Amino acid sequence: MADAAVAARGITKRFGPVVANDRVDFDVRPGEVHALLGENGSGKTTLCKVLTGLYQPDAGSVEVGGDCMSFGSPADAYAAGIFMVHQHFSLVDRMTAAENIVLGWSNGHRFKLDRRAVHERVAAAAEEFNMPVDPTAPVWRLSLGERQRVEILKALYRGARTLILDEPTTVLTPQEAERLFESLKHMARAGNSVVFISQKLHEVLAVCDRVTVLRNGRNTGTVDLRTEQLDPKGLARMMVGREIQLTRRERRPQGSDPPSRGSDPSEPALQVAGLTVENDYGRPVVNDVTLTVGAGEILGLAGVAGNGQRELAEAICGVRAPRDGSVAVAGRRLRAGDARRATEAGIAFVPEDRMGVGLAPGLTVADNIVLKSFRTRTMSAGPFLRRRQAVRRSQELLDRFDVKGTPEMLVRQLSGGNAQKVLLAREMSSDPRVLVVAAPTRGLDIAAMETVRGLLAEAAERGVGVLMISEDLDEVLDLADRVAVMCQGRITGIVPAADADVDHIGLLMLGHEAEAA
Repeated sequence: MADAAVAARGITKRFGPVVANDRVDFDVRPGEVHALLGENGSGKTTLCKVLTGLYQPDAGSVEVGGDCMSFGSPADAYAAGIFMVHQHFSLVDRMTAAENIVLGWSNGHRFKLDRRAVHERVAAAAEEFNMPVDPTAPVWRLSLGERQRVEILKALYRGARTLILDEPTTVLTPQEAERLFESLKHMARAGNSVVFISQKLHEVLAVCDRVTVLRNGRNTGTVDLRTEQLDPKGLARMMVGREIQLTRRERRPQGSDPPSRGSDPSEPALQVAGLTVENDYGRPVVNDVTLTVGAGEILGLAGVAGNGQRELAEAICGVRAPRDGSVAVAGRRLRAGDARRATEAGIAFVPEDRMGVGLAPGLTVADNIVLKSFRTRTMSAGPFLRRRQAVRRSQELLDRFDVKGTPEMLVRQLSGGNAQKVLLAREMSSDPRVLVVAAPTRGLDIAAMETVRGLLAEAAERGVGVLMISEDLDEVLDLADRVAVMCQGRITGIVPAADADVDHIGLLMLGHEAEAA
């Protein structure tokens, strides 16, 4: 670590009886992109918070350029040139890109902002770091890829020499991700250091120089990708200690009969016709969307986040009333904006915000699992819940869905992967005809991804029509029978997954229908 830009030496961090980091050594050198990998709960986030001054270690030290540092707050880490860019952007939509970049940053002029000078300096920084951004554009007009560039430029403008990026490609199209990789390599060639956190192992191999893996709070090894041959399977094995094979479905031949659901096979499991939906501010964000999902089919809905996918899913599931259009399940038209009727018709819903919308974090696992079935005779006696039956049923589902937890645990005590499996357990155990699932593996480690992907494939094999909304194009192509692409509230194309081309779909995600044709 003698030539490290930033180094963690023997970092230990405890939270009560839990040891999040156990004598962790880690370093990133000038001019390199260094991946930090690990399962959920492996200690990655804790280590990064120690490096950026949010946490103080119980033992060990942080060194910058060989000098031992003591960070009492993130401001101390900023002064040492260490910045972190999180998954969720912290930008002010009404301000321009340049104004966001300098917001809260004093350079000796506290009460006067020379906008022209600021725009010139930001434009120069954008050119220097190969991150094209219009400094005069208001943030609300920028794409997600451009907003991410603003976040990175904000750190570089303030003197970042070591940049920690947390899942930076989650909201990017394939083309935007490639542009980001080129920018990171450019930054490294200029002598900056990048710590790259991602669950997308092919991206790690494409952009990183070295990889460090944490497991159970410990460093299990560092690999130099410039001298050692490693593939995604090898990285996954380092992360979880066993072979991981992410589920890839064998698609049914065209024209074959779907799995039986006891209904007319000529009727789609889900039919959406001319659906137009407004957001919370009354602005149309879903425009005349028409699509069908057959029984036993997975229709993947791809697109960059924020193009109407959330509102579309909510309208289909009765959570949000559409302005126009209709939704039908197995030929039966549903009443708009009636979530109870949608559930009774056989729609199960796994929203993207599992803790804020899908689950009640302050209730137990058992309470969450019976939320849709507590009115049944087996679960209630008059107005009273049969607690013993609810716990027994919950334990059965925890075992079946491989959830690490107990029925009496609070949901907020679960990891992200286990919380997602509890949500899937509740929805899939309701014997649905249609499963609408949004961002099914977002934020999950590779082992949890393996389980969740298998559950979705299993649902389709049972004849459930699955509408899978995901920004992870690899996931869509691995699981879906057909891929629908959504941009600015419209379906820009629907293609068979077996014939799909990543560049083609990427252009559709950007709305370039003519170029994609």
